[in-house]
Amino acid sequence: MQNSHLKVSVITPNYNRGDFLEKTILSVLEQKYPNLEYILIDGGSTDESVSIIKKYQNQIHHWVSEKDDGMYHAINKGFSMATGDIMCWINSDDILWENALHYVANLFKANKNLHWLQGYPTVIDKDGVIIYQRDPVATVNHFIDKSYIKTHHFIQQESTFWSRELWDRTEGIDTSFNLAADFDLWMQFFRKTNLYCSHRVLGAFRKREGQQSENMDTYIKETKKSLHKYFKSFSMIEKIKQKLVKHRTSINWID
Repeated sequence: MQNSHLKVSVITPNYNRGDFLEKTILSVLEQKYPNLEYILIDGGSTDESVSIIKKYQNQIHHWVSEKDDGMYHAINKGFSMATGDIMCWINSDDILWENALHYVANLFKANKNLHWLQGYPTVIDKDGVIIYQRDPVATVNHFIDKSYIKTHHFIQQESTFWSRELWDRTEGIDTSFNLAADFDLWMQFFRKTNLYCSHRVLGAFRKREGQQSENMDTYIKETKKSLHKYFKSFSMIEKIKQKLVKHRTSINWID
């Protein structure tokens, strides 16, 4: 009998994050989603990561531990194996929120025009306690007019899900970026369809010492590179249309 649940592919890249990896893995597996494809790509960790992965390997669809060219290379490797109808990635120090996958899959199944979804942006501390939430940013205008440079408000990767159909219409993750390949992927998505947002928490970013996201100057520099690529891809007619809709700031809520 064919599974009536949409298949959800979740990718986790990891390198020496054994201090939080188990919490990330459990946040995915404890979803108890019946059609989950969980893929974990480890970059050849030298800490306890591999032993943690092996503890749950019977519940992980595929995992590998081998040297790679960084996080985005690992994520691309994972997505090249993925076969799900819905896709996302969750880094090895962040978490999916309780019951997120059931909720997301039901939304995608009920709304045929939904191809890209963001949950309610949420930040947790090292112990998993919520320390910050805010309304989402959900229109390309927020990035075109450079508002994000002052606010540092971005689309929250940890709670963003998209359809395979949308993924197949893009170039995927550009590994020429060191920090902002997520931003670049969102720009590609904006070229194809609108982003929808939920008031519900779907995932959380864990704030901790020493993470790459603290290097905001480099991240901002890379976002400008992505925006340049975004505009370069437009035809003259599309550029005119973009100017006409530039000031649309309303959020497409879906719950």
